[in-house]
Amino acid sequence: MERRAVIVAGFGFRAAADVAACKAALALAQSGHPAVTALAAPDDKAALLAPLAAALDLPLIAVTPEMLRSITTPTCSRFSLEARGTGSVAEAAALAAAGPDAWLLTRRHVSPNRMATCAIAQGTAA
Repeated sequence: MERRAVIVAGFGFRAAADVAACKAALALAQSGHPAVTALAAPDDKAALLAPLAAALDLPLIAVTPEMLRSITTPTCSRFSLEARGTGSVAEAAALAAAGPDAWLLTRRHVSPNRMATCAIAQGTAA
């Protein structure tokens, strides 16, 4: 079975974040990297990304709390550890959604208003 590369933009964001903050974080993270093939976020916040995913014509992957907690990230935010059990929600979401062999293309980037973060991971899918 042939495997294909997947490029996933993972997001973490505050409750008050909007699509513009996520879009800005994506633009910062995307700079110089391959085009993303999917977006990912914690399952309880994925609905906020639905308009962005639709505008970009990309699938949206909802990442469970268990998946987030199972990922060790290079960034280690005390807030993220306390709230979600991982050092970076964006990095963990990207890695979890990109598959078990995934690696980060970029660590998290923070939107200018500091409401959203985005990291990009690459993996392979069947």
